[in-house]
Amino acid sequence: MKNLKIKMARMELDMSQEELAKKVGATRQTIGLIEAGRYNPSIKLCINICIALHKHLDDLFWDESYDKEEWE
Repeated sequence: MKNLKIKMARMELDMSQEELAKKVGATRQTIGLIEAGRYNPSIKLCINICIALHKHLDDLFWDESYDKEEWE
């Protein structure tokens, strides 16, 4: 599943994949794979991405297709 939320947040800040990668200590390829939904980042990398993009974890990584009732 593509992560368009990260791409959109990055674009809102006029930030390239390369710039985001440098800020979070990853490679541009890793950022591209995350955005393409082909790589599941560690929680540490998720947090670093959120900090760099000024977002919360839920903003970028929560999948709205999950039904809250499934968790109760």
